[in-house]
Amino acid sequence: MFFAAAIVFCSCFGVKAQAPVVAATAKPAAAAPAAKSALGIIDSFFKKYKEDGTGPAIDFLFGTNKYFSNAPGIATLKVKLDSLRQTAGTYLGKELIAQRSASPSLYFYSVLVKNEILPIRFTFMFYKPQNEWVLYRFKYDDQMDAELEEAGKINNKHP
Repeated sequence: MFFAAAIVFCSCFGVKAQAPVVAATAKPAAAAPAAKSALGIIDSFFKKYKEDGTGPAIDFLFGTNKYFSNAPGIATLKVKLDSLRQTAGTYLGKELIAQRSASPSLYFYSVLVKNEILPIRFTFMFYKPQNEWVLYRFKYDDQMDAELEEAGKINNKHP
């Protein structure tokens, strides 16, 4: 089974990635106008992902939060996601799996990314410290099948 996962989250000290660090760009590009809602940011991200590729989409997403400063970590994320994207096949669209809020200022979204060969799950967490939504956490993986299989077991045991 294919596997790739990356977690990136914001802290005052920059970006931390689960994956090893690779080459970087110094500053994320804020190429698209700021989206007003968290879902608007996600829609803009996927539009860029489809039309412009992984790099510009990640730059847009991380550009929503000025505190993401670990350019090597973001570059690693781009390389790993781009590699998984090539394995997964052509991007076909997205479907919302789950949306949760911890408060009016903290939202979580899980999105199924449909590809020709295999699905990828993207999870986004957005935080609204004042007036604008910013990316707080981003993760992707291709392990939904294992979770679904586990959820289908009687008493979580093998049949």
